[in-house]
Amino acid sequence: MAHEIPVKVRFSETDALGHISNISYFIYVEEARTEFFAELGFGRDIKNWKIILASASCDFISQGYYNQKLIVRTEVSKIGNSSFQVVHEIKDAESGELIAKGQASAVHFNFKIQRSEALPDANRRQLEKHLIREGSHHGN
Repeated sequence: MAHEIPVKVRFSETDALGHISNISYFIYVEEARTEFFAELGFGRDIKNWKIILASASCDFISQGYYNQKLIVRTEVSKIGNSSFQVVHEIKDAESGELIAKGQASAVHFNFKIQRSEALPDANRRQLEKHLIREGSHHGN
């Protein structure tokens, strides 16, 4: 099951050529991840935040433009002991054209002791609901 959020491209998110600036894609997927994590029960309170990013990447497939309506789709591709990986697809909301895709590795982190720690069972169960099953991936 994928998590989706809508995004409308603002003028300030484009470059001199009128295309979506490459940095904007990272902002879109960060918003999608933050909403996704909150809905999974990781919380919204920054004082109790337990997730850090270990890596993030994005492949730019097609050009996106000012005022375009996009959908950012997020799924879980891998779950480890203290970490998990999510994959993102950014598509045109009307045509379904793939604009960009990316992934991020997240770690359940204890800021007090500055170390990773095992994912709580409740969070793991929520992540598993969004885990891509072999053969059911949506576009790659």
